Amino acid sequence: MRTTAGISGTTNPFFLFSLLISVCMITVIGTGHVFDLAEPVAFIVQHTWPDAVLIELDKSRYDYLMNHQDAESHDPGKGASVMYRQASKYQDRVAQAHGAKVGGEFLAAVNMGKLQGAEIIPIDTNAMQVMNEVWEEMSFSEKMRYRLSGIGDLFRGGASAEATQSRFARDEEAYMADMRRRYPTLVRKLIDERNAYMAEQINKAALTHSNMVVVVGDGHVEGICALLEDPTVRKIRLADLMDEERMNAVRRMVYNGDEKI
Repeated sequence: MRTTAGISGTTNPFFLFSLLISVCMITVIGTGHVFDLAEPVAFIVQHTWPDAVLIELDKSRYDYLMNHQDAESHDPGKGASVMYRQASKYQDRVAQAHGAKVGGEFLAAVNMGKLQGAEIIPIDTNAMQVMNEVWEEMSFSEKMRYRLSGIGDLFRGGASAEATQSRFARDEEAYMADMRRRYPTLVRKLIDERNAYMAEQINKAALTHSNMVVVVGDGHVEGICALLEDPTVRKIRLADLMDEERMNAVRRMVYNGDEKI
């Protein structure tokens, strides 16, 4: 657990309060991996003063990100399923359309966390393995729906990502219910099982840290938070990061050390 040595100048009450109580203060940031969110995520990490930054990456993806910080796209390499390759190409294309880099928000969180002496903790399962398992376990009809959806996204591009984010933000429960109906295997493997695994890693880290920032895709936020043992959780959602007025409110909340927007 990090001490106050070297940070005596901070006046952030959210951070200082976390040093005085036994519970771990957790800030969960929901992001979209194809949007340019590096600056707002870095701001949140900087002004939260975490002693740990936890990111939705497995160890191999984390190492790749850190060793290829200037790469324009991600090479899935050998052994990747059709599904993994399709998802990777789609994310690269849409991110470029938004002037972003896939995972840029993770890189911003990691680099800012390191500047503050925070421990960096990858908390996800092996993405390629999970995607390969999804493809193997999908029924024929689910695979066809997925392929047709991918073809549609080729034409819609960035507009599809923005429309999906907007629909998800309007009614998250209805959106997830529709996804479960259309892609039951995908949601079980990519959402439910990974939520459980990542929540377990967060709960474990909370035993040895007092103030953590968790950066995950927005679709994981509610599922993960429902499984956390520590009730002191501050949520910042993708819709907050994408809207200038709401992001200004987030900046005030973080800077003042408030628990809610």
